[in-house]
Amino acid sequence: MNSNDLKAGPELYQKVRGGLVARGTTLSAWCREYGYNPTNARSALVGGWNGPKGKALRQRLAEEAGVLSQSDTASLA
Repeated sequence: MNSNDLKAGPELYQKVRGGLVARGTTLSAWCREYGYNPTNARSALVGGWNGPKGKALRQRLAEEAGVLSQSDTASLA
């Protein structure tokens, strides 16, 4: 999946949660570690928070969970 395919919604939320669990953490634990509110993270993933900060958080979560690879994000720069 590349960044152009990164569509907010329940499917992305589940993929990110699963990716984080596979890496030995949870969405809530990741949020605590990096100073994000878990409710905001969920909103960003399902599409309730679509401003620039929400999109940035969605992209970062996708990268951290392995849903979006680092090489995919390089094309954004």
